[in-house]
Amino acid sequence: MARKTKRNPWVIWKDVIFALFAREIRVGFNDRLGIGWAILQPIIFIFVLSFFRGRLDQGETHTIPTFVFIAFGMVLIQCFLQTFTAGVKAIKKNKALFAFRQVQPISVVLASGLFELLIKIFVSLGMGLMMYFLNLDFQLSDPLSFIFYFLILWLFSLSLGFLVGIAVLYIPEIDKIQSLMTRPLFFISGVFFSLQDFPSDYWWLLDWNPILHAIELSRFAAYPSYGLVGVSNSYLAICVLISTFLSLSVYQACWKKAISR
Repeated sequence: MARKTKRNPWVIWKDVIFALFAREIRVGFNDRLGIGWAILQPIIFIFVLSFFRGRLDQGETHTIPTFVFIAFGMVLIQCFLQTFTAGVKAIKKNKALFAFRQVQPISVVLASGLFELLIKIFVSLGMGLMMYFLNLDFQLSDPLSFIFYFLILWLFSLSLGFLVGIAVLYIPEIDKIQSLMTRPLFFISGVFFSLQDFPSDYWWLLDWNPILHAIELSRFAAYPSYGLVGVSNSYLAICVLISTFLSLSVYQACWKKAISR
């Protein structure tokens, strides 16, 4: 008589996430233009924005080469926006898979987020190679801190996307306006400017934004001469912890009712 072995639920969950992640890679990398455009788009934006900013700063922005200054902001804001959008759409896009009891909403959201993280790693490596071949003055004084800010911003965007993705199942209209809600973040998150460009009396108008903190802190991690003013590691960490706790709490309370709608 064949003997049945009971698999650990954590092993099953890991295998499901890996299978979903492999599916995302297969579908995403099958569209060569899509992947190429994901790398080319931020580079085009960086060239355009650094051209306009460079005319103001003569090629150097607060001790950082203007191209590199813009590159940090562009990579991180796109990491946030695209991971957030992927998290919002993941549950609804993969709803048919929930017929299999091993597949849960948190698994598809994590797989989609990991795929976006993989894309951003390719984009970052592509930017680094381009800076090397263009002989741009680039440095990364504290790579571990930069990686930490990059990952913590990714987690923040994924948790918010997860939260909004659950809300969309109850209120579908949110899906139509979420792009309008996030679009202003591109202009108020320090992509084109630095907090140091404004008088300190007006910092409170922008300082509530955790993305701004992540971008400014990552610039400081690369160039200590940039200076650490107006931003805080603690504030960024608290925002990430709150968003992650809130999204997981809402998921635990509502996910079964949400996917049955």
